[in-house]
Amino acid sequence: MDKQTLINLLNDDLANELSAIIQYITYAAKANGPYRPQLSQFFLAEVADESLHAQYLANKIVALGGEPTTTPAPVKPAANNKEMLQAVLEAEQQAVINYTQRATQADEFGDKGLAVQLEDMVRDESGHAEETERMLKDWPL
Repeated sequence: MDKQTLINLLNDDLANELSAIIQYITYAAKANGPYRPQLSQFFLAEVADESLHAQYLANKIVALGGEPTTTPAPVKPAANNKEMLQAVLEAEQQAVINYTQRATQADEFGDKGLAVQLEDMVRDESGHAEETERMLKDWPL
């Protein structure tokens, strides 16, 4: 794992975190129906974690000599509350996969601090995914 490849991968992760921030803010505004207050609060509460992840990644990219991306990955459109939760679940599950891979790659690169931070981010994203799964468990069709 060379430095530039790691920077590029971290920039992909940063783009996904920026997308997650936009996704959560947009979905909070779009939530409707009897679950609107709870869903809006749930979505907005996630913004803080995703912002911290994005800030860490941007700082690390700069520390490695790279330029942090300012372009988010595309946000998956969702027409209703259930679709929003499903899109969030998919994004969180993908983040777990990505950060698990990135932690291994950081170890290979020799950056133990990055590897540990990425493992902490796996924990955060896993918790978000589990909470979203529980919300979807008995969701009406």
